[in-house]
Amino acid sequence: MSHDDLLGALDGTNPPVPPAPAPGGRPSSGSGARSSTAADQQVCSRKGCGHPAAWRLEWNNPRIHTPERRKTWLACEDHRDWLADYLQSRGLLKDVLPLDPTGTDTREKDS
Repeated sequence: MSHDDLLGALDGTNPPVPPAPAPGGRPSSGSGARSSTAADQQVCSRKGCGHPAAWRLEWNNPRIHTPERRKTWLACEDHRDWLADYLQSRGLLKDVLPLDPTGTDTREKDS
């Protein structure tokens, strides 16, 4: 940005240009560009998939995470096996659980 552009942006005569969307047409994280419906809906983690998630794949990279740490990917019916195979082949997959739409943990608790 040139000196004149900066001054114009500050005085309102040259409004700043909004950032370009991230590659692939998805807003970059932290851009605030997600719609409220997209933010509320849990979608599959497979790149390019926008289907509703039905499964929770819990994983952990033992080289960088403590043993009890769990990261989560969400999967639709079509991509559950693909994502699980991807994690399993790298020794990262810990568990595949149904996704409870209420957001509560579906694992059985010890009584």
